[in-house]
Amino acid sequence: MNDRIKKIENNVQDKNSVAWKKICDYIDQVAEDGREEFSPAEELGYELFSQIHTLPETISKLKKVKKVWLYGSQLKRIPPEIGQMESLEYFDPYTSYSLHWFPYEITKCKNLKDSRVSTRAIYGNFKNRMGFPDLANNPIRYSGETIKCSVCNKMMSYEQTNQLWISLPVGTDVLPLLVNVCSEKCKDTLPKPPKNYINHAHKGGSTLKQPSDEDEKFELQMKNYENKHTNSTTPHEKQILTKETDPDSEPPKLIKFIRKLWDR
Repeated sequence: MNDRIKKIENNVQDKNSVAWKKICDYIDQVAEDGREEFSPAEELGYELFSQIHTLPETISKLKKVKKVWLYGSQLKRIPPEIGQMESLEYFDPYTSYSLHWFPYEITKCKNLKDSRVSTRAIYGNFKNRMGFPDLANNPIRYSGETIKCSVCNKMMSYEQTNQLWISLPVGTDVLPLLVNVCSEKCKDTLPKPPKNYINHAHKGGSTLKQPSDEDEKFELQMKNYENKHTNSTTPHEKQILTKETDPDSEPPKLIKFIRKLWDR
């Protein structure tokens, strides 16, 4: 399991920069024109787009946008207002390696059926189980002094909110989502995470136990395989089991080969 847990930054964006002004203007234009695609890198150019670390809250105006292209971005977060993009069908932040989590509000995009996310970079992913930062000691702050409950939309102060992590299906991926809830009642209405993920909303932290990652599962499979054929077989049986005709002999070799290719 990957226990590397970095502190989450707040105030990640320089809102006095040329890049910020241009992306805000671009959002206004996309909304005014009723466009169906949002591709800020194409509009700003990659030099300016690389200075964007969070999208403006005004993405809430993009009611007609169906596809969001954020390939290769330097984004560190996306605001909850993405949940108001009611036409969103496809979400692509692929190779945005600084984007480790998403707002729970993205689950409110009911038409979102397809996504492309670099899952190795996200908290709690099944490949390396990157650790979740501790929200009790490192609360996340969006812009402004208040925040809406992710479930019921009640406005509240940051002192009133209960921040939690939860892993849920979004598009074609399972993503780590930040939830701001105003009450236990709202917390209890959160969906149940899928199998092989932490089965409840939580605060994160280094002591949090996650399911085994790919490497741990592989090591366990190999150990079980070795025990099966070393502890309960005779020398003659071992010799037979190592032949190519043994159906239990080849799969571990194939798995090792595949993993070598994967890790390159």
